[in-house]
Amino acid sequence: MSLRSPFLLTRRHALFGAGAAMVAPGVLSWPLMPKSAMAQGAVIDITRARTDPIPIAIPAMAGASADAQRLGRDIANVIQTNLRNSGLFRPVERQAFIQSPEAAAATPRWQDWRVIGTQALTTGRVEAQGDRVRVEFRLFDVLAEQQIQGTAFTAPAAQWRRIAHLISDVIYERMLGEKGYFDTQIVYISESGPRDRRTRRLAIMDQDGENHRFLTDGRFQALTPRFHPNARQIAFMSYLRNEPRVYLFNLDSGQQQVLGSFSGMTFSPRFSPDGRSVILSAARGGDANIFIVDLASRRERQLTSGGSLDVSPCFSPDGTQIVFNSDRGGDQQLYVMGADGSGVRRISFGNGRYATPVWSPRGDLIAFTRMAGGQFAIGVMRPDGSGERILSEGWAMEGPTFAPNGRVLAFYRETRARDSRGGGYSSRLAQIDIAGFNERQMVTPSDASDPSWSPLLS
Repeated sequence: MSLRSPFLLTRRHALFGAGAAMVAPGVLSWPLMPKSAMAQGAVIDITRARTDPIPIAIPAMAGASADAQRLGRDIANVIQTNLRNSGLFRPVERQAFIQSPEAAAATPRWQDWRVIGTQALTTGRVEAQGDRVRVEFRLFDVLAEQQIQGTAFTAPAAQWRRIAHLISDVIYERMLGEKGYFDTQIVYISESGPRDRRTRRLAIMDQDGENHRFLTDGRFQALTPRFHPNARQIAFMSYLRNEPRVYLFNLDSGQQQVLGSFSGMTFSPRFSPDGRSVILSAARGGDANIFIVDLASRRERQLTSGGSLDVSPCFSPDGTQIVFNSDRGGDQQLYVMGADGSGVRRISFGNGRYATPVWSPRGDLIAFTRMAGGQFAIGVMRPDGSGERILSEGWAMEGPTFAPNGRVLAFYRETRARDSRGGGYSSRLAQIDIAGFNERQMVTPSDASDPSWSPLLS
């Protein structure tokens, strides 16, 4: 792809070709113990947990009826999968349990859990209440022989998976001292068809791949979706009516509308941290510059100018700075400027070209795509450009996006088909810890690209 393409490194293939209900809010929770008791219990350092995952026992939750028991098993299974996939917990095999889940839910017998190497224990009860369900959950420090968290959730029975994600977040935070990321969604581009005639649809799913649904029908190409801070709106690029434009998609109504009245192509949108505006790139002639659009007034303000290609802008979490990539220095590199376009400074100086920067929600890192020597890589650096680290390398990978706690990245990776005669390839989502460990593929029903991780839903 030419360096003068406004997409630069992003979207390697044929960009200009042919033209389950959302989880509702309202899950209620309340503590089952005094706040002073919640403050007790050991917190494990994440660095230690990366090398020595926390052994945790997650028995099925007890229930008075067969339906409640089945739901208790399902909830425990989701919690176990979430924690195992984080790479920071090691669920103890249930075949090793000595005390039954029902007995443990009443009173844990500490020695029975210590002898099988358990450090943390969860118990719970499920109670059906018509079309609603109440889930009582407790977390114990086995070595200290004390409860460190107790919470109850009440919600429509259909939202049982979300309850499991919320409980997973509670465990993550109580054991590691940081917010979890399980009660979230990922919006991405679902890809199908031949490589030179790909169909790209907007799709959304829970972070574990469940509750998947398509948001667009594929009649028009969709690219680079990005979540609003309230997780109820998505900005993306679409080729509706063969015009490349930035659109807004409302997840509650299913309606979409074009953003702005630019004369040229608009692309690579992202919301501001306060959700009141969208920053994007607009191409006119051979240049691409960065604009910000106020969502209330739809007024446009240009932030960069000149004969370069300034693309892929992203705000810092506090809204005071913007990172973007540009070829203004003769090669494609990362730059940071003030939110008003002032004080532009280059921050990438490694070997290769840089693109698709995204600021961590913690504000401490910027993730990026790098291409050097024919290889792609996903990496992170500090906002001043120091401390650059490559997390994963391969034939083709792009589009990092941070989980809301800033500890995990998702991106997409392409792999070539083994049968070179077919010339095929596949594109899949992956995630990796910011320390560069625990890379794993995320499950989607088709090829996938351009992921965007939502904020916490509650």
